[in-house]
Amino acid sequence: VSDASGCSMIALLHTGATTFPKNLLSRSRQAVSHLFPAGVLEGFSSIVSRKLASHGFGASMAAMSSFPPQRYHYFLVLDFEATCDKPQIHPQEIIEFPILKLNGRTMEIESTFHMYVQPVVHPQLTPFCTELTGIIQGMVDGQPSLQQVLERVDEWMAKEGLLDPSVKSIFVTCGDWDLKVMLPGQCQYLGLPVADYFKQWINLKKAYSFAMGSWPKNGLLDMNKGLNLQHIGRPHSGIDDCKNIANIMKTLAHRGFIFKQTSKPF
Repeated sequence: VSDASGCSMIALLHTGATTFPKNLLSRSRQAVSHLFPAGVLEGFSSIVSRKLASHGFGASMAAMSSFPPQRYHYFLVLDFEATCDKPQIHPQEIIEFPILKLNGRTMEIESTFHMYVQPVVHPQLTPFCTELTGIIQGMVDGQPSLQQVLERVDEWMAKEGLLDPSVKSIFVTCGDWDLKVMLPGQCQYLGLPVADYFKQWINLKKAYSFAMGSWPKNGLLDMNKGLNLQHIGRPHSGIDDCKNIANIMKTLAHRGFIFKQTSKPF
C-alpha cells in the first residue's frame, strides 16, 4: 500500500468511525498500522480532525454522535410576553415575539427572530406589566402591529427554509398558553388568520416530565434546577426565556431524550 493510499485509508477510518462496524474498524486499523511508525497513525488522525473542523465538519460530527437523532430538522423555540395587570386585563395582547431556530442535529441556535409589538386595545403598559416583563413603554411605542409582525414571521420562516415541505420543524413553548390560548385568542379578536405552523407544538413542561419523571410546577426555574443549569437572563423576558428553553432542550437531548409533539391536532 502506498503512502498516499494509506493516508486515504486513515482518513476514511477516522471520518467513518461512527458508521463502520466496530470489529471491521478495528481490523482495518490493524491492517494499516504496521505500515507506519508508532504514533504516526494517531498523528494523521489528529490532522484529519483539524482539517475537518476547519471546514465545519468536526463539530457537527461530534454533536451528531453524542446523542440520538431527533424527529425534527428544526425546533422553533417561542415565548410570548403580553400585556397584563392585577386583576387581569382583557384582551391580553402580545408585546414581545421571539423565536429561536434550533438545529435538531446539534441542538445549537442557528437563527433568531425577535420583535416587540405595539398593543392597540390597551396601548399603555401597566406598572405591573413592566415590572414583570422588564418591557417599558418606549420598547413598544411605534413598533409594528401584530398583523405586521406575523407577516415578518412568515418572511423569516421562508428565508430560513422552514416552509419547505421536506423540512420538518415544530414550535416549542414552556406550557400550552402561547399557542393554544394567547395567539389564537388575539388573532380571533383582531380577525386575523393563524398560520398552520402555529397549530402544533411541543410543551416543554410535558417533555421534561416525560424525561425526568416529575412535573416542573414553577416552569423554567424548576427545570433548570432539576438539570443543574444556571438560569439565563431575567425571568419573564421573552428572549431570555427562549434561551433557557433551548438550553434545557439541549441538555435533555444529550441525555438521549427524543422530543415529540405534545399538542393535539387542531
